Amino acid sequence: MANNNIGPKRLVVGASYGLRDWLAQRVTAIVMALYTVILLGLFLTGKNFTYEAWAGIFAMQWFKLATFSVVVCLLYHAWVGMRDVWMDYVTHSVFVRLVFQVATILWLIACAGYAAQILWRV
Repeated sequence: MANNNIGPKRLVVGASYGLRDWLAQRVTAIVMALYTVILLGLFLTGKNFTYEAWAGIFAMQWFKLATFSVVVCLLYHAWVGMRDVWMDYVTHSVFVRLVFQVATILWLIACAGYAAQILWRV
């Protein structure tokens, strides 16, 4: 009997099915854009914008959490993009692609830790 791979019961294989990653890229981009607008609004409406005023904005706990949320969005956004680059252009060896992906994950985790350290140091 022939294997019919057409229709709703076909086997879909691959690293990802696409919609989730496409949607994640758009949502994280919107979050980062909104944060940028808020940050620009705070910067442009500030009268005496000194280091102390800037540190005062980042001293508020809600702003630290918002900033860290944006950092997490940025890191996930970067992960989806870099993973797609590795999958598209490193095709000669699965092992080399895995090494690049693991190195990317480790780098992004280190960046998240460094961002948290910076934010909660203020």
